[in-house]
Amino acid sequence: MTKIDVFSGFLGAGKTTLIKKLIKEAYAGEKLVLIENEFGEIGIDGGFMQEAGIEVTEMNSGCICCSLTGDFRTAMREVVDRFAPDRILIEPSGVGKLSDIVTAVEQVEGADLVINALGTVVDAGKAKMYMRNFGEFFNNQVESAGCIVLSRTGGMSEAKIAQCVALLREKNPGAVIITTPWDELSGEAILSALERRDTLSAALESIEREEHEHHHEHEHDHDHGHDHDHDHDHGHAHEHHHHHDGDHDADEVFTSWGLETAKRFGQDELREKLEDLSDSFRYGHVLRAKGIVAADEGEWFHFDYTPGEIDIRRGPAGVTGRLCVIGAELREEAVAELFGA
Repeated sequence: MTKIDVFSGFLGAGKTTLIKKLIKEAYAGEKLVLIENEFGEIGIDGGFMQEAGIEVTEMNSGCICCSLTGDFRTAMREVVDRFAPDRILIEPSGVGKLSDIVTAVEQVEGADLVINALGTVVDAGKAKMYMRNFGEFFNNQVESAGCIVLSRTGGMSEAKIAQCVALLREKNPGAVIITTPWDELSGEAILSALERRDTLSAALESIEREEHEHHHEHEHDHDHGHDHDHDHDHGHAHEHHHHHDGDHDADEVFTSWGLETAKRFGQDELREKLEDLSDSFRYGHVLRAKGIVAADEGEWFHFDYTPGEIDIRRGPAGVTGRLCVIGAELREEAVAELFGA
């Protein structure tokens, strides 16, 4: 029997960081396989994980919820046949729906799999914004979780954390919610919360119920020929409203732009370019950028961008420079020009 631990979370929430912590502190001695699904053409995180000796299967053919019919289930069966792992860690795309992952795992035939943990990582400072602007995707990840792990709570006031928890509780009254900063918790403590049977069972029942209702609604829609409306409200950079009623695939709402480049960047130059991404009128609503690029001093920069946060650090060289930008209503030509493509 192979355990399945799923780590969902909106773009840039910190899923990879959490997985690394658990690999180091909680999964010792287990045979692990990580399956990542990058939304976009260029996989960035796979290289990071391979350093830890973990087998990575990257599926870059689009969001996991767009490739459920074959790609994902085939990969799962191959992973079980080839590696016979104790545990498979699934890190879906940041814009993937957690309920879709559960449905896909349950449809894998010929493999003895059990869903062991359904975790969602939520950036505590951005929950309100993402809930309002991208609720169809963000809310599904929250509602379908057995355990919600808040990231970046260090330095937040108790009132702000309480406000975030209250918002999440409206969507998921029963999940375990971890509010303590990760560096104060052991990997075992986090895993113990992720693996709680009662909350996991409740989450799986909720997903099953939703699937049943969804199926019923679809039949109803076909009978009455309903059309779902798209309603776009445009505003300031962090006040974009993307109300998506109905059922959308991620690639209808989000765009991913990727680049392989040998160009070298200075640290200040790179920071300026990343800061520029917050200009939504020029670039669209950029939600995530990450990459590995050569530095002008002969080293390499690894960088991450989410709205309001930029992290640039020195790291090992890549085979070539790679970067990926994900957003809604992304202006790809302007982004390409910014990075010199």
